[in-house]
Amino acid sequence: MSKNFVLITGGAGFIGSNYIPYFLEEYQDTVVVNLDKLTYAGNVANLSEVHNNANYIFVEGDICDRKLIEELFEKYNFKGVIHFAAESHVDNSIKNPDAFIQTNIFGTFNLLDVAKKHWMDGPNQIKVGCENCRFHHISTDEVYGTLGETGLFTESTSYAPNSPYSASKASSDFIVRSYFHTYGMNVVTTNCSNNYGPKQHDEKLIPTIIRKAIAGENIPIYGDGTNIRDWLYVLDHCKGIDLVYQTGKTGETYNIGGRNERNNVYIANTICELLDKLHPKAKSHKEQITFVSDRPGHDFRYAIDASKIENELGWKAEENFESGIVKTVQWYLDKYTK
Repeated sequence: MSKNFVLITGGAGFIGSNYIPYFLEEYQDTVVVNLDKLTYAGNVANLSEVHNNANYIFVEGDICDRKLIEELFEKYNFKGVIHFAAESHVDNSIKNPDAFIQTNIFGTFNLLDVAKKHWMDGPNQIKVGCENCRFHHISTDEVYGTLGETGLFTESTSYAPNSPYSASKASSDFIVRSYFHTYGMNVVTTNCSNNYGPKQHDEKLIPTIIRKAIAGENIPIYGDGTNIRDWLYVLDHCKGIDLVYQTGKTGETYNIGGRNERNNVYIANTICELLDKLHPKAKSHKEQITFVSDRPGHDFRYAIDASKIENELGWKAEENFESGIVKTVQWYLDKYTK
């Protein structure tokens, strides 16, 4: 039996490197081609458990390189694209927006356009053998802007991005949407809340808190620490992505959120309490928490209403924040204290 090939972009990053081992385990008749530029945020070591898997191929390259994308489609005849690749760190987008515009907007367009030409003869004319080919675009809740004390983001919330990062992701979401409405291309989009768990880059909030705590350094928290995020354990997100990729309705968007709203002070305190038990020192790690000046355009609160994916596709987060953070802290403790 011939195998299907799926292109996964940005698979050496945080979420992609959790998704690929899950996908390979679930679909053993499918070959994953992982295209990753290996910027500072991508690390092939994140995929050490699949390096020797016969169904895994790694290609170092840039989604902005159209010729490379065309060559890969010709060589592997992909039946699906799962598009994680993105510049995603908000602070970096404030300092260097150019890379975000290039990768997130132009790179997404490149992938979409090559896939469309490979799978379709024209608007609403799908090539024979490509009837089930699908493009899954991974996005973020940050495209919706910020919330006040109450309310949730739904799939129909108006877009109001506030940083160069979220603006570039909003742009890519609209390009994906346009390829469905203009060409009838089989696309789906998922917008997720804040992910946490193993393999996240050291610069992000939770790894930073753990790393600084262990090192005895100040733990920096923006502003007064009351900014709220809806936290989603990365494996729960991977399962949601897969459900949408396999069974989601063409042209639809699905919000994936953990229903775990926590503010940054709570996050820091919870991690410090866990470390006091797992990695005790003379004083509580909480004494290292310090408040630093807030970043420009820092959204106050994000929270996702995941009712659509729960009710229509049967997805449910298995971890709450308190169970997921125990697994997360233990993983980073193993990493940082080797």
